[in-house]
Formats: sequence, structure tokens, C-alpha cells
Amino acid sequence: MKEIVIATKNPGKVKEFKTFFAEYAIDAVSLPELSREINDIEETGSTFEENAALKAEQIAELLQIPVLADDSGLVIDALAGRPGVFSARFAGEPKDDQANIDKALHELQGVETVDRTARFVCVLAVAIPGETTQFKKGYCEGSIARVQAGHNGFGYDPVFIPDGYTETMAQLSSDEKNQISHRSNAIRQLDDWVKNLQ
Repeated sequence: MKEIVIATKNPGKVKEFKTFFAEYAIDAVSLPELSREINDIEETGSTFEENAALKAEQIAELLQIPVLADDSGLVIDALAGRPGVFSARFAGEPKDDQANIDKALHELQGVETVDRTARFVCVLAVAIPGETTQFKKGYCEGSIARVQAGHNGFGYDPVFIPDGYTETMAQLSSDEKNQISHRSNAIRQLDDWVKNLQ
């Protein structure tokens, strides 16, 4: 079985990637599953692409096998695109999903429903030693709810209402979310690349 390292420790992301790659008989291995410790790679990029490439390329160079890394976040139009690449640490260190949600809702107080448009963005970087890094980008358009609801998912899911829905991402089942999520939209674009690995 072919193998690819998924450069994340986030269990929610790992589950999505494992499900996708299993269909192609590719073993997706997350960082915590590796036999050697990989230090966190500082995300110093100013774009999702730069951050994803930093992680994928450094780990691929270290391990000498294909590595997939993603950088994703929430872009809120009324906040001039924030939190963007700073989504995970919007409220500061350490990472705190609830604090991030609270900050976003606070900054959106008084913003009309029609102006609360937002999108989740996911950029995947696939790095193979000696080859040019490939990028795939997925989106999920929606808006920010006034109050959080739901317990499924992670991150900003409890306040993000996808277009065409009346419930937040965190109120949807895992299957429903996986059909429309920014990450699954980006992952689906890997189809052709994966087929070439066979």
C-alpha cells in the first residue's frame, strides 16, 4: 500500500483525509502516528498557500516521502477578510476555539445579516521530494450566525451557516458536512493526482 503523511495533529482533519485516501488504497499517516517526533513548523506565511507549502515541503524533505499539508481558515467579509490565516489563533495564544468564536461574534455585533457573508477556505499542498509542490484550493460559502449552535465539527463550525442551509456546520451530520466542506472540496481536486500515483 502506498503511503502519504498528513501534516496535521488535528483529529478532525486526519479523519477526513484518511477516509478519502482509503478509497485509493493509500495509507494516510498523521504526524502523531509517525515513529519519530516532528516538531511543529512555524506558520510564518502571509497566505494559506505559503503556510501549507512550508509544512508540506519541510516534512517531505525530512522524511523523503510524499506529504500533504493544509492551511485553512475563515474569511469574514465584514472584517476585511479576517481572521484569515490567523483563524486558529484569532483570540491569541494558546489556540482556543471558543475564544475565537467569541471574538468573531463580538466584532460582528451590529452587522446586518445580509452583510455577515463569509467563507471557509482550504489550501492543500502536496510535496513530493524532488518535485514541484502542487496546490488545490476549496471553498465553502456561507454566513456567520448571530449565536452559536451545534456540537459537531470543530473550529468555527458552530457559527458558520453554509449557503443553502438554515443550520450551522456544527448542527450537520459528519456526512452532510463532508459533502460541502471547504476541505472536502479541495480534497476532491486531488483525484487526478492520486490516480497518477497508482
